[in-house]
Amino acid sequence: MKTQRNQRRIVAAAVCAALTLGLAGGAYAQASDVTGGSTADESSAGNANGGGLPQIQHQGDVSFVSGGVGLDESKALQQAQSQWPLSMRFTGPGSDFLADIHVRIVDAHDGNVLTATSRGPYMLVKLRPGRYTVHAQYKDNDQTKAVTIPAKGTAKAAFYWNMQ
Repeated sequence: MKTQRNQRRIVAAAVCAALTLGLAGGAYAQASDVTGGSTADESSAGNANGGGLPQIQHQGDVSFVSGGVGLDESKALQQAQSQWPLSMRFTGPGSDFLADIHVRIVDAHDGNVLTATSRGPYMLVKLRPGRYTVHAQYKDNDQTKAVTIPAKGTAKAAFYWNMQ
């Protein structure tokens, strides 16, 4: 009888210790900048890129990422611009950030290279060096800009819609 009571106490103490360690570990992971995992969705939560960068997407041999609605994601995209050949920004009146921009990039021979929708004010694209035309549409308003991707370095294109 006494042995069973001692075993129950030991088991209860072990369970209590395990729960305490589990909760403490979860709190540590939240408090530190632990990132990682992977996801098939297009959000930044739990993606393999880490650091708040949204999920990288692929279309053929072109990689791209878009977003920047939240502060963490916006900072991550701004910091990553130097590693992407083309960075684009989409703003409206008062420098308001815009999202849901339909983007189409064509090469010098008018061949489609990328057709996507930017999920926020920033879109970063990995393109081969060359000349491209970017078509951006916000609501019913279209803009077109010519960009040249250098062999070394980056190109930027800023789109502004004066919608009032």
